[in-house]
Amino acid sequence: MFPDGTTEVMPTAAALRKAQDLGLDLVLIAPTAVPPVAKAVDFGHYQYDLKKKQHDARKKQHVMHLKEVKLRPKVADHDYDFKVQHAREFLEKRDKVKFTVTFRGREMAHQDLGQAMLRQVIADLADIAAPESIPRSEGRTLIMIMLPKPAKPGTPAAKADGAATPAKTAAPDKPKASKTPKPAAATAEPTKAAPQPAEKPAGDRA
Repeated sequence: MFPDGTTEVMPTAAALRKAQDLGLDLVLIAPTAVPPVAKAVDFGHYQYDLKKKQHDARKKQHVMHLKEVKLRPKVADHDYDFKVQHAREFLEKRDKVKFTVTFRGREMAHQDLGQAMLRQVIADLADIAAPESIPRSEGRTLIMIMLPKPAKPGTPAAKADGAATPAKTAAPDKPKASKTPKPAAATAEPTKAAPQPAEKPAGDRA
């Protein structure tokens, strides 16, 4: 493949000689193809473009960070909900979340409270995350790490609540043709015959 877009099938030596005549290098870009594909390019410029593409690809990749949410065995419902909501925001950004429950003094005798709290965390975040492993104890602290669940391919993006549905444009009313009222048909009343005087018998005439 040459800079002018032409492609030729030729021996390697001939392709190398033609590239050198153009002041270019012959770079093998598809060694497993049959026949192998090479391109005549400026090798320095080719390397620069390749590194730029790799850099852009790394920028688009998400680096997963580990966030920490600290809990206490005896925590108010409001504080618990606030911390779980923060954890949900981290998980939505595809970060891992480390939950720690720290015990102080006599609270060590009630580690079951911490275990129950972490089980509740798993249940509250089950729609978006899963535990990396079962909660483990390290000294006075219970530790559990939650991982975001992989996104399902082909899942449509959820529509924002309250999104306005475009109203359908009503078709303009067609002008109705004015109908000229037809004249009512005159009803012919039966003509009453005028009463005729009765004829007198012929014998009565004078």
